[in-house]
Amino acid sequence: MSHLLPLLQPISLNEMENYFDRLWPICRSISGNGLRESFSILQELIPLQLIEYPTGKEVFDWTIPKEWNITDAYIITPTGEKICDFKKNNLHIVNYSIPFEGEIEWSELQNHFFTIESQPEAIPYITSYYKETWGFCIDFHTLSRLPKEGKYQVVIKSQLAPGSVTVGHCVLPGETNEEILLSTYLCHPSMANNELSGPICMAYLYRQLAAMPHRKYTYRFVMAPETIGVIAYLSDYGFDMKTNVKAGYVLTCCGDEAPYVFKQSKNESGLLETATAHLLKHAGVAHSIIPFAVGGSDERQYCSPGFNLPVGSITRSMYHRYSQYHTSLDNKDFISFSAMCDTVQMYWNALQVLEKNCVPKCLVPFGEPRMGKRNLLPSSIEPNDKRRQDIDRMFHVISWADGHHDLIQIAEKRNESLFQFLPVLAKLIEEKLIEI
Repeated sequence: MSHLLPLLQPISLNEMENYFDRLWPICRSISGNGLRESFSILQELIPLQLIEYPTGKEVFDWTIPKEWNITDAYIITPTGEKICDFKKNNLHIVNYSIPFEGEIEWSELQNHFFTIESQPEAIPYITSYYKETWGFCIDFHTLSRLPKEGKYQVVIKSQLAPGSVTVGHCVLPGETNEEILLSTYLCHPSMANNELSGPICMAYLYRQLAAMPHRKYTYRFVMAPETIGVIAYLSDYGFDMKTNVKAGYVLTCCGDEAPYVFKQSKNESGLLETATAHLLKHAGVAHSIIPFAVGGSDERQYCSPGFNLPVGSITRSMYHRYSQYHTSLDNKDFISFSAMCDTVQMYWNALQVLEKNCVPKCLVPFGEPRMGKRNLLPSSIEPNDKRRQDIDRMFHVISWADGHHDLIQIAEKRNESLFQFLPVLAKLIEEKLIEI
């Protein structure tokens, strides 16, 4: 049986799709105007403040690179055919290619092509952020029929110049300074599951959290170019986060209908792991749980030895585990907006487990409290009366409310969801039998 709380605000799938369609054609990278344009669109959903980290700035072991912008790129074959047209698909250009215009022979050009022979219809996604070179990505079908003689005209209208890397963040204050981190990346060009699903889901999750009348935790949202952006952000905020962050998630690969995968932080028995495993167990959905590993997204940075933050990830089709990953086949046809909405709801519930978890303490600890005089126990009750479950839960909470067991642990002792205990806990608090 599924035990999930509904979203506070309904999500319009048409609106979500509209934002996807606006973001899809933009050529994003770890810097540049495409990145800023994408931030500007997403700021309509989530009030991100932008930080610009200038070229040359040292951030731990890294240096902020030059800013990259591009307006056009293509190749004209010896027969006059236009191929690798950037304006038709921005994956055709190796991301961060230096400018180049000229005629070259096939023998030289072939060294600048990238393809996937095993996926002949796919255009691969290739980058060269820290080595100045140029190249084109091409599907194997097209590559295999190109003439091997004659001059090719190559045009890459790009610019590498001093600029900055842009990072977006915002904070929703709670009743305590203890933080939950929600992070995602914004840096890939036109890819759906591995790029746009994360920022879009996080933006809609922000809406849900902002609508909460009371938040126990403070929520920190980070949207940044993968790796370099988060490293830069950690250079400013990481040491405060090390003190305040109690749990966190990297939102990535949220967009399709595959079973959920929870990737743990390095602390495999921490609050993050316990709460997320508890949710997935009682959510009634197919899922798997895997340990932390360095292959992945920005959990690598948050979990690096100097910070070792409790940050994991809930994904659907996980990076490296689906054939469309980092190719043109990771497109709108691969994802589902209803699945993205479901992912938002799953994250919302994960955060509600964290919000509602507490350590109850019985205020009448010597012997069993007399429930009847508080109108918490009827004078008689049939064995199959539906009230029996809640009565049993009340006595169960009282029995384990010794100040050493949290609500997740107490619920698990009955193999039930924390959410099933919230109504009885509220009654016990109202009757001054329990404090939290």
